[in-house]
Amino acid sequence: MIPNLPTLRILPLESLILHEDHDYQRALPLVEKLRAVGVLRNPPIVMPLADDSNRFMVLDGANRVTSLRELEFPHIVAQVVEANNPNVNLQTWNHVTWGMKTKTLLSRLRRIKELELVKVNPRKSVDAPKYVPVQIRLPDGGFYMLRETPSDLPTHISTLHKIVNLYKTSASLDRTSQTLIDTFKHIYPDIAALIIFPHFKIKTVLKLAAQQIVLPTGITRFTVSPRALHLNYPLHELSSGKPMEYKQDYLQQWVEERVKKKGVRLYSEATFLFDE
Repeated sequence: MIPNLPTLRILPLESLILHEDHDYQRALPLVEKLRAVGVLRNPPIVMPLADDSNRFMVLDGANRVTSLRELEFPHIVAQVVEANNPNVNLQTWNHVTWGMKTKTLLSRLRRIKELELVKVNPRKSVDAPKYVPVQIRLPDGGFYMLRETPSDLPTHISTLHKIVNLYKTSASLDRTSQTLIDTFKHIYPDIAALIIFPHFKIKTVLKLAAQQIVLPTGITRFTVSPRALHLNYPLHELSSGKPMEYKQDYLQQWVEERVKKKGVRLYSEATFLFDE
């Protein structure tokens, strides 16, 4: 057996909870794709909550989880990682938005009563707010900070939702780890802004998920090593009415058979996949 294989488990779909909004526009086509191919290509990654509820927070794979729920599957195969795993990290996605006028975006932001749109002079310091603020970089070089009225964490998350909701359906967006806008000007001629989000700690996201408080779509990026990819697990094994214990035993045998046939390989170097 290959040492240190990712931990794969059969879990009840009802035990999985999302930590951020999922993208319905991506989930709906995935339902049809799953029906057509009959396999779950990449298992979602989940982390157990620290409240002894036997629930798991989805780190990656919200659309796969949502799609299987739409198909009324009882179980899913997932990669399980622990919160204290040093190879699990949480990073932040920022949003490049285009297809909306910059003036329109700024006008909508000013209507959010919990926010104050503060133009920042890079040469001057500003007072530290209670929460790390969302920042807005504009194509003309303008730089704004969205200063919030002091509040509790759930209200802070609600305000983040209001910001993302301003453009997520009426404009286009891409996720990026970049924090400077100049690199995107030639890619998106009608770019509106680069929205830079604050960083969250894993324990904070777990706490919010346990309270069923989700973050806005597309602002968290969990990285896990090693990662189980291209599992291509047969969906009929997940959709059957057989007991979960039977399905777990079958999964174990299925993985062992793949290993014996040298169908499992670890890439220790950075890898680009061109078939995604």
